[in-house]
Amino acid sequence: MDNRSEVRDFLMSRRARVEPEDVGLARGTDRRVPGLRRGEAAALAGVSVEYYARLERGAIAGASEAVLDGLAKALQMDDVEREYLRRLAHQAGGIKTGSRSRATPAPAWRPSPSIQWFLNSMESAVAMIGNGRTDLLAWNPLGGALMEEMIVSATTSPPNFARFIFLEPVARRFYPDWDAIAGINVAQLRTEAGRDPHSKQLHDLVGELSTRSDQFRQLWGRHDVWEHQSGTKRFHHHTVGDLTLHFNGLDLVGHEAVQLTVLTAEPGSSDHEALQLLGTVTAPVRRPDDASHHRSTSR
Repeated sequence: MDNRSEVRDFLMSRRARVEPEDVGLARGTDRRVPGLRRGEAAALAGVSVEYYARLERGAIAGASEAVLDGLAKALQMDDVEREYLRRLAHQAGGIKTGSRSRATPAPAWRPSPSIQWFLNSMESAVAMIGNGRTDLLAWNPLGGALMEEMIVSATTSPPNFARFIFLEPVARRFYPDWDAIAGINVAQLRTEAGRDPHSKQLHDLVGELSTRSDQFRQLWGRHDVWEHQSGTKRFHHHTVGDLTLHFNGLDLVGHEAVQLTVLTAEPGSSDHEALQLLGTVTAPVRRPDDASHHRSTSR
């Protein structure tokens, strides 16, 4: 796979992000580039300037694990960025990393009845299943209540968080921290592009959003990557008002292409009370094709 431009842009963006003071270097008065100079990054990575320049031009095929680790350390990459760099190197060298080829697109994922029963059994927490393209594939009643506006306004099936965030004006009210949420969403898509670089659905989504949203296009150019692990998110729901919920991303064994996200609130808190109220005042929100759901199977 010829992914030189992606490797180049990713490494250059990471180098520009590291200030010389961050690694114990003097800034000086003649610095003309943001972040580290190429020679400084090479020295920190333990490689020659010539070899580093070749890597930054995208010629990363064949780079050893030691070199990749040196690059990651020098450019202060976190664990997600390190894994993304390894995937880029493996793809450049023709090594399979679990992504599908162009000829074998991933089949549409639907929850099996037992998975949906499991989701529905979670009565005091929001539970949603999504994929790397940030499609919302399944949810429990509280999940449908929380994401009602996104689900109802969706013009595609399944509903997609990226389309909602960047194309629906109501998303800016729904997410009080819209700028942070938008950055996270794009970084998730960039991470997915590293996992499945041949995905036509992902390419089409990125192309659509790049055309229709200046904010998306600018964020995509930052080459940030991110995985949905844990943290807090703020919401402003049109029925119950403000909510601050803790989220955890949980893998489903045997379902590598999707992830379960659970959002909870501390018992007894005002957020917990608002979450419980949400479940009582919002009508269940179902998929448009739920009538045939009993015939579906997990794939």
